[in-house]
Parts: sequence; structure tokens; C-alpha cells
Amino acid sequence: MSCSARMDGFGFSREEVAEAVKNRRLLSMEIELGRECNFRCPYCYVVDPAAVTEELTPDEIRDAIDQSCDLGARRIILLGGEPMLYPHLREMIGHITGKGMEVELFTNGTDVTPEAAGFFFGHGVKVVVKFNTFDPVVQARLTGRKWAYDCIRAALGNLLAAGYPTTEKRIAASTIICRQNIGELRELWCWLRDRDIDPYFEMITPQGRSSRNQWLQPDPAEIEALFFDIARLDREKYGRDWEPQPPLVGNKCLRNQFSCLVDAYGNVMPCVGITIPAGNIRERSLESILGESPMFEDLRHYKDRIKGPCSACGQADECYGCRGAAYQLTGDYLASDPLCWHNKDRLEES
Repeated sequence: MSCSARMDGFGFSREEVAEAVKNRRLLSMEIELGRECNFRCPYCYVVDPAAVTEELTPDEIRDAIDQSCDLGARRIILLGGEPMLYPHLREMIGHITGKGMEVELFTNGTDVTPEAAGFFFGHGVKVVVKFNTFDPVVQARLTGRKWAYDCIRAALGNLLAAGYPTTEKRIAASTIICRQNIGELRELWCWLRDRDIDPYFEMITPQGRSSRNQWLQPDPAEIEALFFDIARLDREKYGRDWEPQPPLVGNKCLRNQFSCLVDAYGNVMPCVGITIPAGNIRERSLESILGESPMFEDLRHYKDRIKGPCSACGQADECYGCRGAAYQLTGDYLASDPLCWHNKDRLEES
């Protein structure tokens, strides 16, 4: 699975983010319900699932959600593995919405039946479905399953039939940018926009399985051209004006200021890319972990602490590249993002 983000820029104001930073509070939290998955995506951030006996119990997951709510979180992002395989998914969604919080669900489309789609629509769940390509053969290669394309298209069809999308109830397509699909992504972007499905295109973070599958990586110049081409398309055809910046097309990632990840084993990390546990909710409260971690404090105040060309970038107010890519490639979560085209020449000179 991949990073998650609200398609309208997370939906939080600068004032809300500043308040969360000041008080070491949350606006959102990502949580892995489990590591079980029926796809074998070569770009997955998980190398191999660990023993399921170590995973959080439903009570522990509910407690983590409750703690995040107490810290101000208004949105819970459900990850996996594949969340649709988690036996208590609907119970968790009910628990979250019962506390007045939003739910965002990342899925590969498994078992998103008409009935399940109706349940999600009724609970206002934002559903993000994996969708990498129009080509069934390419989709099979990118998921390790021959039936993946049909599964994904059926899920999207069922969500549309259930009433999605509306102004408040959104669906999105999660798409990784790789060598196998980069030539069709301009067309896919327009296809999604024309159907009011939010496109969530992102660069691959070099970790987990992707780190040993270099055949996925496109040329950096192709990635830069894609970002700028889609920016032009979005501006000219759909009236959406934004500045291209990695790692998300048409969006920005500043989640480390107001969010965290709780993995399937209770480890608390800034995001899926920065794989450094700051603590474990089985041992300490979420409040103490977030409040006492030097790493989380560094990331909240990244403008003063980030290193290299990223620190002097003109877009630093609204961008810090991908902290996950920086950590995975350099071992330093405050290093400049080596995959950002703004940094390429400057990093080579330094």
C-alpha cells in the first residue's frame, strides 16, 4: 500500500496545522489493521509480513484510535496489508465514525462488492482504490495477480453505482509512477478527472520490495516531464492551478507536521517511509511518544532543521520533498530528497 493524503491538500488549514505543531497534537492518523494481503505488488513498502500473532488486537486498535481522537485527530486512514481482509473492518469504521472522525480507506479492490460499497457510502468513507494502468497485463505484473485488473475495475464500478462521488463522499485512484505505466498516466489522469474520481499519483519510495525491483524506476527526467505535463493539463482543461513538486502529482505532503503511523504491531512512526519507531503503543501512550520524540519534533519544525538544498528551496514553506525517500536513500530523515528534480544538480555539486 502507499502513503495516503486528502485529495484537496489534506483539508486542513495552515492555522490548524500550526496549532497542531505548537501543541504536539494530531489532525490525522494512519493505522495498519494487519499485514495480510492477497496482492504481491513489487513496489510494496512491506518486504514480507511478520507473524500475525504479533499484530494488534481489535481492542488495541480501538484504543489507539481513541488516543488519537483525544490528541485532536479528525481523520483515521486505514491501511494494510489489505484492509478488506481484516475481519473487524466494519466494526472499526463504525467505531471511528461514532467518534465523529472521518475514515479514509486504501484498498486494492478486493471484496468491494455492491453491498460493501453501499456500506462505505452510508458511513461517508473515502475509498482510495489501487489503479495503476489501463492495461490488464501491466496491472497483473504490478500486483502479482492475473485477476487484479478485473478486481479493481469491479470495485470502482460498484463504488460509482453506490453513489460515489459526491461533494462530501469521495473516491480516489492510487497510482504509482513506474517505468511500465508512465506513458499512459496523462491519459489516466484525464480519465479520472472526467469522472470526478480524485487522482492520487505518487513516486515510488525506494524501500521494501521496490528497493530490490529497480526495473520499476523510470528515468528522473521522465518523472519531471510527467509532473509538468499534468500540471499544464490540469490548468488548461480542468482549471486547477498548482506548482509541480514531488512526490505527489498535484498535491503536497506535509503530514509529518500533524500525523503519524501506527503499524500492525503498535510501532509509532512518522509515516510508512520513515521506518524508525519512536515508541510502541503497547508500552507507552501515544501522547507521550509524540510529545517526547526528538524525531517528531524535528519533523514538526523541518524548516529550521532540514539539511542541504531542501533548506534553501523556494518552495520550503509548502514542500520538503519526500522525507521517506530521504531516509531510505541517505539514512537521514532530515537530508534533502535525492529524488527531487530541484535538488539533482545541487546535490551533485555538494
